[in-house]
Amino acid sequence: MRHWFLGFSLAATIFALDGAFAQNGTSTKPAAQAPSLDQTMADYRRKLKVYEAARAKFEAVAEPYWEQVEQKRKGRMAKRRNGQAIALSDYVLEQPPQYTGPSRPVDPSKPQEPPPEREPIPVVADFLGNAKDHFGFVPERPDSEMAYKRAYVRAASAAGISLDQAVRIYSFESGGNGKYDVQAGLEVSKPGARAISTALGYNQLLTANTISILAEKGDRLVKAMHAKAAAASGDRKRILEAKTDVLRRMVAYSHTVPSRWSEHVKLGRTGKGLGLHALNLDIDIGPLLQTQKLLDSIVFARVKGVDRTLSAAELEMMNLTGDGNGFDMISMPQAMRPQVPTSNFFQRRGYERNPVAIRNNTVEKLLSATDAVMDRESKLQGAKDMAGLF
Repeated sequence: MRHWFLGFSLAATIFALDGAFAQNGTSTKPAAQAPSLDQTMADYRRKLKVYEAARAKFEAVAEPYWEQVEQKRKGRMAKRRNGQAIALSDYVLEQPPQYTGPSRPVDPSKPQEPPPEREPIPVVADFLGNAKDHFGFVPERPDSEMAYKRAYVRAASAAGISLDQAVRIYSFESGGNGKYDVQAGLEVSKPGARAISTALGYNQLLTANTISILAEKGDRLVKAMHAKAAAASGDRKRILEAKTDVLRRMVAYSHTVPSRWSEHVKLGRTGKGLGLHALNLDIDIGPLLQTQKLLDSIVFARVKGVDRTLSAAELEMMNLTGDGNGFDMISMPQAMRPQVPTSNFFQRRGYERNPVAIRNNTVEKLLSATDAVMDRESKLQGAKDMAGLF
């Protein structure tokens, strides 16, 4: 109460003094007039000219750099096709230029409209609803997280994925405690949380990943489910047979577009495409899909001549950047890794939007940072539970 009284007294004193000055013919300083539109536009044009000059100077350096990255990448691909060894000179060894000039000024003569609202990203309820509507499929959800982990470990072990690979990649992708239905952006339940992509499950498959696996390895998954049904009996056998029939229809639908990533991305935005993604939530089919993504990368590296066991961080590089770029990175000799910038394995747009690759700007740093996250997250209970099941 005392602070309120002092504040009131001070305000009253200032008001009285202001009135006294007015009576003595001394007025307070008039408010500054807002600049006219002509003045504002002149200032805008000046700033725009500075921005355009800075941007042009940057692009004069950046465009040749990224063209060189692309040419070096094509050169490495050609050498690998011809069975030639890759040398340090086959990579761009300078870090990419970073724009540090002013940002583009806002045109004051144009009405400033609020940015358009982002289209909401589909979530688990959407995957489930579309699976039921378009395919009559309701995934068999596990009665506990451990039940799904147990099924996942069986699938991973059968595919030849090691404990270290499975647990550390699970830790990296889903935070060490992620549930089988965890979605990117929704790892922690908090007010206002929203999905940032359709990435789902222990290995964070996107809708396009699910569709690609169905299109390319669907027959293998159907065969595995058929064998599982043949070994069962009674109600369980009938349930597995029904799932196998649905899976077969979904695989057939994945073949309705050309087997290209861009086509799978587009299909993944449709109702039926979203419905395919619900397969990841099924206790029998989901683990097969999730582990197939890792198995494909292991097989890719093996076919390309890497016969050693990939570390979890190396396998994650293939998971994150795609098998081609990932292999390019992990097949590099250890001595070269501290010298080669990560920019060699990205398109320009992807790199400039990837703060992790920019911050950890050599192959060695990026792999080390990935390992550090895996070390930390694999100490959480979810990761321990998975390790205990191997």
